[in-house]
Amino acid sequence: MEYLMASLLVIILSVASWLLFMMHFTNSSRHNGVLTNWPIFGMLPSLLLNLHRFHDWSTCLLARSGGTFVFKGPWFTNLNMVWTCDPANVHHIATANFANFPKGPEFKEMFDILGNGIFNADSLVWVQQRKIGQALISHSQFLLFLKNSSWNMVRERLIPFFEHAVENNLVIDLQDVIYRFAFDMTCSWTTGTHLGCLSIKLEKIPVAVALDDAFKAILKRHYIPKVVWKFQRWLGVGSEKEIMKARKVLDEFICECISRKRERAINESKDEDHNSINGYDLLSMHMKEDKKSDKYLRDFVLTYLIAGNDSISVVLTWFFLHLSQNPYVEGKIIEELRQNSPTNKRIFGIEEVGKLVYLHAALCESLRLFPPVWIEHKSSIDADVLPSGHRLSPKDKVMIFTYSMGRMRGIWGEDCLEFKPERWISDRGRIKYQPSYKFTAFHAGPRTCIGKDIAFNLMKTVVATLLYNYQFELEKGYSEVPKLSLGLYKENGLLAKIKRRVL
Repeated sequence: MEYLMASLLVIILSVASWLLFMMHFTNSSRHNGVLTNWPIFGMLPSLLLNLHRFHDWSTCLLARSGGTFVFKGPWFTNLNMVWTCDPANVHHIATANFANFPKGPEFKEMFDILGNGIFNADSLVWVQQRKIGQALISHSQFLLFLKNSSWNMVRERLIPFFEHAVENNLVIDLQDVIYRFAFDMTCSWTTGTHLGCLSIKLEKIPVAVALDDAFKAILKRHYIPKVVWKFQRWLGVGSEKEIMKARKVLDEFICECISRKRERAINESKDEDHNSINGYDLLSMHMKEDKKSDKYLRDFVLTYLIAGNDSISVVLTWFFLHLSQNPYVEGKIIEELRQNSPTNKRIFGIEEVGKLVYLHAALCESLRLFPPVWIEHKSSIDADVLPSGHRLSPKDKVMIFTYSMGRMRGIWGEDCLEFKPERWISDRGRIKYQPSYKFTAFHAGPRTCIGKDIAFNLMKTVVATLLYNYQFELEKGYSEVPKLSLGLYKENGLLAKIKRRVL
């Protein structure tokens, strides 16, 4: 019976979407920015029609609705939600009434692959995990390890790859290269393992592919009725099959890392594990401090792998695109690099990038326009009223559109669509503070990203080194369309030719 109901629902939605597609183009009155709430199907047909341009479509819709919009899903599908990009609402949800807006059980169910990691955790479990995370990433030994390992990664992986590209006059996909390097670097400081994602051959690394595949599939859970994707999961078909396959690969990789660490602890020899660097990666340190189950450690590792990888790879892809469109900004950054040249002559270290104020501002501007996490999920426990006046019932879902916030004139001014690092620099030449409920790239309130400073230092190290040594010529005809994925990656990559820079 459940199979028949799920199949019938899929057929009805497909037919209805096609019919409403035709109606959409025969009724010009629908272009006023207000969606029709159809009987049975709600507003889902309009969403599906605009899925190919969802980021800009939803931004336009929010702008026309004063920053907050109530989306009605099909009947009996639990897809009703409040969309918002209003800073007052964000402050209320993320800070002022934080306790009423956990991630909630539905978020945890949708992102079940993350287990009980900090992304899924709420209440006391979240508090405990956050304290542990803060203690680990602020530990002096970990920071020293991070400094050395990131410098070695740039010297041994990044520079040789770009030298090869220059010598062979190659056109490379910058997005793919940055993703691979970010994954290598994140995997190194999270597990102490060198995967070799970034190599001259650019071979596929199963664990990196699995992570990408898993989140492509999980995205579909956001707009497919729960009864449908749960039934797919039960059958082991469609996108749910991809999640299962990806999870198996990820679990095997992480379990191998944990097993290796446990074996090393038994042997009491730090030199036997050649894949580990000094024993001060996050996994090694966590296992020294506490006795945790393999399941707990698995969730811990996966959470930090995702957090570190996305924050670096997404931001730097859009950053290099912005530089190609704004030669003045690139010139200002190059001048700043000349004035603060690295002691190594080629590679900037973490301790040297603190002086690069304009580069920091340019990265903030890229984050404003293209935040790695472009949408945030919340769920209300009790009834509430948002500052915008919208009423919430218990268990109502709220979606915070971080991407849209960076494109609101009411928040950032009439020039909000322009790439202007200067908006981040004060008259005294320092970075201007922006409240997290306005600049939400690293989330807001108590859930603000604990690795924000680390992410900035690593990004500045990579960008400063690359721009100091190389010029980037992007292929013509590239688009600025984000890929519809959980991380804000660019559609169709970012092709570029590399040349050595003469300073």
